Amino acid sequence: MKHSMKYSVLVLVAFPLLFSCSDKKEKTYPERMPLTESVYASATVQPDSLYQAYSVVVGILDKIWVEEGDTVKKGDRILQITNTSPELNTENAKLALQLARDNYSGSAAVLRGIQDEIQAAELKLKNDSINYFRQKNLWNQNIGSKIEYDNRELAYELSQNNLSLLKRKYDRTKNELETQVRQAENNYKTALTNTNDFAITSKINGKVYAIYKNQGEIVTTMEPVAAVGRSDKFVVELLVDEVDIVKLKIGQPVFITLDSYNSQVFEGTLDKIYPRKDERSQTFKVEALFNEPPATLYPGLSGEGNIIIAKKEETLTIPKEYLIGESHVLTDNGEKEVSIGLQNLDRIEILGGIDENTVIYKPEQ
Repeated sequence: MKHSMKYSVLVLVAFPLLFSCSDKKEKTYPERMPLTESVYASATVQPDSLYQAYSVVVGILDKIWVEEGDTVKKGDRILQITNTSPELNTENAKLALQLARDNYSGSAAVLRGIQDEIQAAELKLKNDSINYFRQKNLWNQNIGSKIEYDNRELAYELSQNNLSLLKRKYDRTKNELETQVRQAENNYKTALTNTNDFAITSKINGKVYAIYKNQGEIVTTMEPVAAVGRSDKFVVELLVDEVDIVKLKIGQPVFITLDSYNSQVFEGTLDKIYPRKDERSQTFKVEALFNEPPATLYPGLSGEGNIIIAKKEETLTIPKEYLIGESHVLTDNGEKEVSIGLQNLDRIEILGGIDENTVIYKPEQ
């Protein structure tokens, strides 16, 4: 009898303990609210069309025409590299071109001398032709000697051959001189190009953001000497994880925060997706444009970006920490599978499996 009473007391004590333990678990109800899903990316502001300027020649930096921050137009000089060899080559090419042109059409033209020879040969041919045909008529009348007739005929033929040779010489010489002029012009243009290569100019209308060399330093073809980009347009470079890149499309809205502007949020639009993955960081680079950019921007400003990939005005959601695994929640009836949809950093959309009246419990860590 005593044993039976003792056992009953133990049972009555156990039930309150279990009930008390269940009450201590954090619980909540699914809630309807707006939900936006976005892709996070680290952000860096850069001028549009920013490029590194390189020298195509080796030399000494002789003059810096601009300062960092100066605006430049396309074709404006930025740096001047010194080297006397191109200047001497240019001068020699110019002299060679002038000589070739003089030989072709100048006062001491080679062709003019050949033309004089042709005129003399034509006069001689005319004279030999008259003498030959006169002697031939006499010979047909049995007047004169055979030797004299043969001599006239030979002189006439030699004059014809000589005139033909001079004309071919003229054509050949003309072609050679024309070729020499064209070659000299090409050499002169090449020399000018080489000379221009020692002046580094801007390829765009923009601003000089950096100059990497000081006057007197050696400039090589392996190191950039300046950075130039547009001053009126900036882009936001975003690095996106490879898991999220397939979710992005051109035209998606982007919300950007910059460290320099504290918590201020700027709106932008996804403008470009680069298809090549950076193997070191396992990220893809995309670019966004500000809808209304901040008043002041500098290259290299950093921040964060959230690219909006989906949005619903109202949907059933739960806090992310209440999700068990990928698709389960803890209810009064134990674990239950749910269908999930959109999600952000804090909440996740519930498409099915529970409703607004279902109590869910936060799983133990």
